[in-house]
Amino acid sequence: MTAASQLETLVETAAGDLLGYLARRTREPEDAADLLGDVFATLAEHPERIPADPEQARMWAFGIARNLLRGHFRRATRTDAVTTRLRDSIRTAAAAHPGDDLQALRDEVQLAVRTLPERQRELVSLVHWDGFSIEQAAAHLGMRASTARTHLSRARTRLRGILRPALDSAAPIR
Repeated sequence: MTAASQLETLVETAAGDLLGYLARRTREPEDAADLLGDVFATLAEHPERIPADPEQARMWAFGIARNLLRGHFRRATRTDAVTTRLRDSIRTAAAAHPGDDLQALRDEVQLAVRTLPERQRELVSLVHWDGFSIEQAAAHLGMRASTARTHLSRARTRLRGILRPALDSAAPIR
């Protein structure tokens, strides 16, 4: 298989998962789309570096996405105060008109996940939202699978405690 066809296959098979990965970690959908474009640009710069194994290629693409996301967060912390205040005003206005109960519950879950320590937050996201196995998530984060299992267990316990009141008061989902 040529490097170009490997790149094409990787883009076709991982684009949706990568976009979901990025969208769950950014505040604005446009940021996720921009970052996805950056991932593909990085892949296209050196297609010969893409691992031949499809699973390893997918993991490699997620590693690139993670590194680009880190740079995105560093830049985001440097935004000026006016932009930050404007975004907060828009979000406050949007919060005044909440959606259905399911969306409110999703928002509650996302807020609860954001309270977790970074490692636990990443594990929850990788395993429950991005479809990684615990072993794959551990490899992605550079830790042993047993350590990942411990962190994930602690995260789940903490989330149950945070979300129990919201789940108890939520209307049944049909």
